[in-house]
Amino acid sequence: MSKSYEKFTVVGMAIDPIHVGTGGARLGRVDLSIVRDPVTRVPKIPGSSLAGVCRSYAAMAQQEKDPNRQLNGQPKPYFPDCAGQGQPDKSGKGGHCGRPDCPVCTVFGFARGAGGGFAGLAAFSDAHVLLFPVATREGPMWVTCPDALRRIDHEIKGSLDHAVYQKDGATQPLNLGWLLLERKNSLPNGSHWPTLNHGIPGYITQHVLIVSDKLFPHIVNSNLEVRTSVSINPETGGAEEGALFSYEALPRATVLVWDVICKNPQHFQPGGQQVSAQINGQAISDPTNVFEVVKTAHPYLEHLGVGGMGTRGMGRLRVLYADAQASGAGASEVNEASTGGS
Repeated sequence: MSKSYEKFTVVGMAIDPIHVGTGGARLGRVDLSIVRDPVTRVPKIPGSSLAGVCRSYAAMAQQEKDPNRQLNGQPKPYFPDCAGQGQPDKSGKGGHCGRPDCPVCTVFGFARGAGGGFAGLAAFSDAHVLLFPVATREGPMWVTCPDALRRIDHEIKGSLDHAVYQKDGATQPLNLGWLLLERKNSLPNGSHWPTLNHGIPGYITQHVLIVSDKLFPHIVNSNLEVRTSVSINPETGGAEEGALFSYEALPRATVLVWDVICKNPQHFQPGGQQVSAQINGQAISDPTNVFEVVKTAHPYLEHLGVGGMGTRGMGRLRVLYADAQASGAGASEVNEASTGGS
């Protein structure tokens, strides 16, 4: 018996506002809007953005460990060659190495143009808002909803009223930004309060509020950080005409959750060869080793960030928790005997 894949849950906290834009300006409240879920309209970080930066940062980590790698007697650095889109330039330089002993190319995949490629052993979900900070008259509170809590396998039974639910809190109404809501201290149908034991700081878990799935998008979108920037003429010190623009971002201290599905390397042969890469001196032979490669990118997320506006004080994301779910959900067992194994 061996696992064909395993799901790892990652929880992170924005230590800067995070702006992952939609790719262009549009008419509306702000010029540069951020990506949203098309159904709930709650902002998110696409899995493609996470996969891209994690690949680049994992390549940086490997480059630091092995800065003098060579292939066929020629220098072949992990970064930048094994990061990015992977296609060589017109002179034939650069591009993914695509070797079975490369931890970056085996875990994140590689491109070969018309000659094919490999999809990779790690698949990233979108990063969704788990806890969203909102200003209240009692100080900052972190708001969540049943749909967000389901992403950490916590179920609230029944439906919630148009109220704010707070464990062991006061009973008078509470404002969430501009919205004043009735406050309740017990969840319906005997539902339990979430434990949130995912490395989330106590100053957050002690100030958690729960609202309905219907209210949550309105609260989030009404309390995003919006900044205005302008280009300054260096000769006059004044603003350039027509250079004023505004953009929105998830605020600092937003808690996000996403999944990384790691496949079993023994079930794949990139380039027709068995995976032979190593991480920390161990062969990448199971989903846990695959996730170890992904985790090498996490320290870089805290300093180099994700998304745009990185030179304007945005993007840094601190990983608080990264592990397989305790319930073992997401681990699929494959009987090797049924597939011809002994």
